[in-house]
Amino acid sequence: MKRILIFSGTTEGRRITEFLDGRNVKVYVSAATEYGKECTGEHENAEVFFGRMDQKQMAEMIKEKQIDLVIDATHPFAQLVTGEIRRACEISGVQYLRCLREEMEAVPDEADRVIWAQSVEDAVEYLQNTEGKILITTGSKELKEYTKIGNYQERCFARVLSTKAAMEESVRLGFEGKHLIAMQGPFSEEMNLALLHQTRARYFVTKESGKAGGFEEKLKAAKKAGAVLIVIGRPQERGRSVQEVCHFIESNFGKKEQE
Repeated sequence: MKRILIFSGTTEGRRITEFLDGRNVKVYVSAATEYGKECTGEHENAEVFFGRMDQKQMAEMIKEKQIDLVIDATHPFAQLVTGEIRRACEISGVQYLRCLREEMEAVPDEADRVIWAQSVEDAVEYLQNTEGKILITTGSKELKEYTKIGNYQERCFARVLSTKAAMEESVRLGFEGKHLIAMQGPFSEEMNLALLHQTRARYFVTKESGKAGGFEEKLKAAKKAGAVLIVIGRPQERGRSVQEVCHFIESNFGKKEQE
């Protein structure tokens, strides 16, 4: 029986894991956090676990589990993790597939309503020269950058995952009370719009996270609220879509067993 290791914690990883249900393969699914494990769900021929690993630990797991194929379905912005996974596969001599999130259709250019940034640092540099409230939805890991904005504790509102680690890090940086919103996404247009009104945000910061990340709903909400949407562009990389990954699996590991 062939063995497949999926680095997941995303919608794409869950979809591939679901595709593998009922097939004559053993599936291992690794998520960085408990929240990512919960998103994956339970599957009949998959062993799901969580915990961050470095390159050495990944290579050890690949060897221990006798993995035949590694699928990297981590978040589009998890560049460091993707690099670690790729190098672990090179060391182990195991085939590696990168699964990419579906690209968004072209975002309409609406003068000053949509601002594109190459990184969180670029977005912060832009915001330092503005006035007005800011709703931040780029995650707790990069919140430290926003502390460079003058009077950030009054100007900024951070929406982060409702995990203990995310909450503790946000509070440590000075985001608390009504300036800290802990919720699990993706969010509807109505929810985004309600938060923009509640915070009176003039700026809405997000990553270009694709359809699975609720980007379109953020874009529409910002337009209705009259807020400027600041978009941190996705890193460019090569890989395959969920459909292409599933087609590769079917071609190389066989079709689903008949019930």
